[in-house]
Amino acid sequence: MTMPQQPPVPYTVAVVGTGPRGISVLERLAALLRDRGPDRTPVHLYAIDAVEVGAGRVWRSDQDDWFTMNTVVGQVTMFSGEPDGGRIRPGAGPSLGEWLERHAPDRDRRPPVGPDDFASRRDYGRYLRFVHRTIADELPAHVRLFPVRARVTAVRPGPRGDYRLALDDGARTITAHKVVLATGHPRNDPDTFDRAMLDFTTSRPALRYVRGDSAADMDLEEAVRPGTTVAVRGLGLTFYDVLLSLTVGRGGAFVREADGTLRYVPGGREPRIVAGSRSGLPIPARGRNQKAPGHVHPARFLTQEAVAAARARRRTATGSPLLDFAEDLLPLLHKEVEHVYWTAHVRALSGATAARDFARQHAEKLLADDDTSVLLKEAGLDHLPPLDLRALARPFAGETFSSHAAWQDRLTQVMRQDLAEAARGTLDGPLKAALDALRDLRGIVRSAIDYGGLLPHSHRDAFLRDYAPVNALLSAGPPMIRSEQLIALMEQGVVEIVGPDTRFGADASRGRFVVESPQVKGSERTADVLIDARIPTPSLPRDSSPLTRQLLREGLVREFVNVDAGSGTSFATGGIDIVQGSFRVRDRSGHVHPGLYALGIPTEHVRWFTQIGNGRPGVATDFMKVADVVARDVLADVEAGGDAHDEAPASEAAQALLVGPDCGSHG
Repeated sequence: MTMPQQPPVPYTVAVVGTGPRGISVLERLAALLRDRGPDRTPVHLYAIDAVEVGAGRVWRSDQDDWFTMNTVVGQVTMFSGEPDGGRIRPGAGPSLGEWLERHAPDRDRRPPVGPDDFASRRDYGRYLRFVHRTIADELPAHVRLFPVRARVTAVRPGPRGDYRLALDDGARTITAHKVVLATGHPRNDPDTFDRAMLDFTTSRPALRYVRGDSAADMDLEEAVRPGTTVAVRGLGLTFYDVLLSLTVGRGGAFVREADGTLRYVPGGREPRIVAGSRSGLPIPARGRNQKAPGHVHPARFLTQEAVAAARARRRTATGSPLLDFAEDLLPLLHKEVEHVYWTAHVRALSGATAARDFARQHAEKLLADDDTSVLLKEAGLDHLPPLDLRALARPFAGETFSSHAAWQDRLTQVMRQDLAEAARGTLDGPLKAALDALRDLRGIVRSAIDYGGLLPHSHRDAFLRDYAPVNALLSAGPPMIRSEQLIALMEQGVVEIVGPDTRFGADASRGRFVVESPQVKGSERTADVLIDARIPTPSLPRDSSPLTRQLLREGLVREFVNVDAGSGTSFATGGIDIVQGSFRVRDRSGHVHPGLYALGIPTEHVRWFTQIGNGRPGVATDFMKVADVVARDVLADVEAGGDAHDEAPASEAAQALLVGPDCGSHG
């Protein structure tokens, strides 16, 4: 008698977190599985998210529409290939801009969106859900995608080389051969300042301290009553989100006057806002985009060859290939932006032909470390200020102001000048062209510093403390409209920027928060509410999520420590230790998990600038390369799926975990 053949056990992959990083891995898994054709092993993919499957927390599709992206829609895609005339599918799909124009459900009811416009984060969340639905609809017959809306509270190795995922909904444990951690922005335990401010409010119920997070997740309606004074710590992108929540979100509106200026019309429920930061400079506006999606600055000085040569010199001199960022890389980076800056000036002054000739001669001199002053004088540029990144990021260093009015006049002058530069564009405007090149140089910088490529002290001090904040301030700004809106709010008296080197604290005698700039006379202000408008820095030891705590407590992950064996110095980075080239996780002892991966923000400081949340059409970005590497490694031993565990097919349990709306509707 012939026994009935048992169906093969599915090969199961769990992706924890379905923001852009998680979706990018699912998209590549789906594309690779489609390309492989029919397979004898069924594959089950779990897309797990605690907030919204397909969009994640930061990009969830129900947030207010004043939260805006800071990359133009034509430069954003979640498909690993461009449309090719066939079906939209994993590996071939529209950019965000193309989706908004042709596929968004409300495209006929919204103003036209061009490739150089900015979308709301809500729209990007809807686009991510569209990508998720496309993945589900276009899978081969032997592959199934199960969306699970739940929080993963633990991941533990199983008895057969698999992993068991515990969920907070109590439904059951998911068993998976491979687990990809793409958990995104953390919520950290309070630091020393947080604890002091929280303790201060404990006995003062009228005061509120709001810790750093995505502004969409701050309970500002409850924390900030109309008419109160609110202190905001930080003047970066989240500051603008908080600002809009407390103004437009309170019924206010911006009106464009006949002369082109912007005016704010209060809604009547606004608080009074006082804000500041270390630099005192609200993050400058991004230049008007003039670049096609595939345009990338071609590096001339900070190249892979130059980095390799610097490592060889270090090895010869010290016996170690680890680089000093300030000595080995920063001068090359400065040459890159300086070259773009001066070439754009020549183009604006004398035309494209003159710019090409100048660029050739200027590059030759920089490569030879020759003086360029004569060349600049011949080009008629000797009267212009040089490009100084640190001065741009700290324009008020050493200045003092006799009054708030004097300070506001100076700040407004700097902001208006920046807006004028931004309006010139990312190709025609010398300043914004140079700063936009910093974005394109991230890849080569990353390749030089990732996985402990720098000396520990240089990694901590010269790079993370000194350069990274300057880079973020100058190259990752908001749309120009945000700077215009801030100026309008300042002129209306709704917002005050306190001054440079802003100090935030609490005064027990007055029972209020206190804000002051030592560089502006009479700048002290008191407040009822203090908001930290800074996104928490990724830190494995401080991450408060149950999953991270479990993984760390049980030794399944460890913090990456940058070590210089020669000097014995080290720097604990805060990121999850992963294997270069595969993104597999190392445990406490340094052993590599065969099926546990981490990518994106949890690995920050092991890798740099992991908060990038999209690919770029026509460009092989690091974002897409990482997703492809992880997906290929995950599927490398898919044929072994039937041997890894012999539980009941996962699809039975999956039916109880399905969240219908997350896989059943576009947008």
